[in-house]
Amino acid sequence: MKILVMSDTHGDATIIQEVKKQNLDVDAIFHCGDSELPFDAPELKDVYKVRGNCDYDMNFPTEVIKEINGETIFMTHGHLFGVKSNLNALSFRAREVGADVVLFGHSHILGVELVDEILYVNPGSLLLPRGRKEKSYAIIEKTGNSWSVSFYTEEKQIIAEKNLVI
Repeated sequence: MKILVMSDTHGDATIIQEVKKQNLDVDAIFHCGDSELPFDAPELKDVYKVRGNCDYDMNFPTEVIKEINGETIFMTHGHLFGVKSNLNALSFRAREVGADVVLFGHSHILGVELVDEILYVNPGSLLLPRGRKEKSYAIIEKTGNSWSVSFYTEEKQIIAEKNLVI
């Protein structure tokens, strides 16, 4: 399984298209909200997407649960789960839906954590990063029982990489 995850692009449709073009070999693309684009924007075609606190098109769902190659992926923006404070509410929901992977944004801070065999990934922001200067997105790969999460700049330069084993 190989997926592309982005978030918090705040109206920059061009960056979404550019990142998609740089990563044509992925099984799926996820946008964790605050695109500030219409739900049916061409840049979001073939992208799983959720509504963030800055998205006003009510066609966006607040959550997406999708199975990709046997892995259950739960995505939400994060503002409804208080992710700027802690991941407790998010982890309760992840367990309720049987998630293997949890994708979220909102804080604009990239991060990855494996807790109780559930992978949590925040790809950061492709417009307004916090905690570092690089704008970022994530590529998540699973091979066997190991996860690889790589964070990239908008120019596809590696920022950070983490390998985790379940």
